Amino acid sequence: MGWTLKKTIVMVGMMGAGKTAVGRALAEELGVPFLDTDHEIETAASMTIAEIFDRDGEPFFRARETEVIQRLLDGRPCVLSTGGGAYLADRNRSLISQKGVAVWLNADLELLWSRVKHRNTRPLLKTPDPKGTLTAFYEKRVPIYQQADLEVPASPDISVQDMAARVAQAVAQRPDVLERK
Repeated sequence: MGWTLKKTIVMVGMMGAGKTAVGRALAEELGVPFLDTDHEIETAASMTIAEIFDRDGEPFFRARETEVIQRLLDGRPCVLSTGGGAYLADRNRSLISQKGVAVWLNADLELLWSRVKHRNTRPLLKTPDPKGTLTAFYEKRVPIYQQADLEVPASPDISVQDMAARVAQAVAQRPDVLERK
């Protein structure tokens, strides 16, 4: 038995919440394309996100991010992973809820820290106190993520495939987005 995806499922949440890994697994389970806004931006710019931040600054990056989100939401329904800051912009939240469905992967601060502390690919954490920076982001962003259409709690003992299954189950409650064939 398969699925029919009618609107794009947009994974939102903090860096380290699993948006890319869970999004990929979900797309595979549903038999639809997986896209990642950060990857799309890097491809279009022929630069990494970190290089764009360094050269052009965060406001420039956020403008490109909104353009990419709009373009992808206008395309074929898919599973779309967004950068951690994408959902903070009113315009992005509005676009996502109009044309797709926002799914917040809700991971607590300790789980997020355990996933990002050994990576140097997070430009926003290149600070003297990266855990303090992550904590500040978390406290500021969670009330905004709570506005997502759906929430799926994450925990360290759940596999990527099980998280994808939980997301599919949550999204299946929205027949305007996903239904079994």
